[in-house]
Amino acid sequence: MLSKQEQRHIYYDHDLKIEAYQLSGIVQKFPNHFHEYYVIGFIKGGRRHLQCKGQEYDLASKDMILFNPHDNHFCAPINDELLDYRAVNINKDIMQKMVYQITGQDYLPYFKQNVVYQCDISTSIDELYHAIVHQADKLKKEETFFFLLEQILKDYSAPFQDVALPQPRIEIQYLCDYMNEHYQENINLDDLCSMTHFSQSYLLRTFTKQVGISPYRYLQTIRIDQSKKLLESGIPPVEVAHLTGFSDQSHFTNFFKEFIGITPKQYQNIFKEGDDDE
Repeated sequence: MLSKQEQRHIYYDHDLKIEAYQLSGIVQKFPNHFHEYYVIGFIKGGRRHLQCKGQEYDLASKDMILFNPHDNHFCAPINDELLDYRAVNINKDIMQKMVYQITGQDYLPYFKQNVVYQCDISTSIDELYHAIVHQADKLKKEETFFFLLEQILKDYSAPFQDVALPQPRIEIQYLCDYMNEHYQENINLDDLCSMTHFSQSYLLRTFTKQVGISPYRYLQTIRIDQSKKLLESGIPPVEVAHLTGFSDQSHFTNFFKEFIGITPKQYQNIFKEGDDDE
């Protein structure tokens, strides 16, 4: 049951093919996880403690947040302050198309910093969010989206292929690939150890250090990402739970809300023309 002041909304824009996201009046902690898409957001009110890729930040109003795909992060309230947050989520294919339109070059960008304090661009994010929520003219939305990305690409990004990112050792990458392919199965620690020469303790420590997230959280994140794709295609949540390796629908719903902030059904509704999460 939501409190009277708590709001959780997510909207899908069928013109831009991106999600607009609002969380307000909440104190929920979000676990260590990552997304397969880009996130551009800002704090509208309240303070949060964020940890992203081993770096820690205290966030306040007007601070901008930039997440690349697979940037692991988690956050919690400071002094139980209520969060007010806005963001847009952009799939990699849409981002690549926009980059080409803006720069004339075909590449995926890499955000060079995850937090920009007291950033004026937060106003542009808010403008795009409201344009989507209030169903502004298509040209208005396209223009707002274009200029927002143009500024971020210019000031805070580089081509992904030009950035020297640390890579996990081959055994750890193999385990990631295995979980990406077998997320429906009941994978356990012995299964993972059998694919390497690692002990359980060494595997857990090494995987978490090199990937930034524990094997269990990695698996659950993959399951949630796959579930979003199935929900978008219209498959009922009870079937999605089974198809993505969750023990039952209740287990699935609890994890989905813990990671995403809303229920699977609320998320599914945003892809229906004219519907939102209400």
